[in-house]
Amino acid sequence: MKKINKLTKIGLIIFIVGCSPLLLIMLCAKLGILDDPNPNPVIFGIMAFLTFWPSLILIFIGIIKQLLLKIKNSNTKP
Repeated sequence: MKKINKLTKIGLIIFIVGCSPLLLIMLCAKLGILDDPNPNPVIFGIMAFLTFWPSLILIFIGIIKQLLLKIKNSNTKP
């Protein structure tokens, strides 16, 4: 199994922790588990808003670093 870059791991963790509560509330409302079919999860929405873009940026930087390392390693091998 190939190693995932540290920044990519951090970005994925931030994405999961920040966005999953909002997605879970939306899923529960859609399935009818919650009494209110249109909940207003303000805190979870703010948390998703504040963590979404930084997590995507970290994931993107980690992927770029991994690709650059792969290119560098392929050029140094004879």
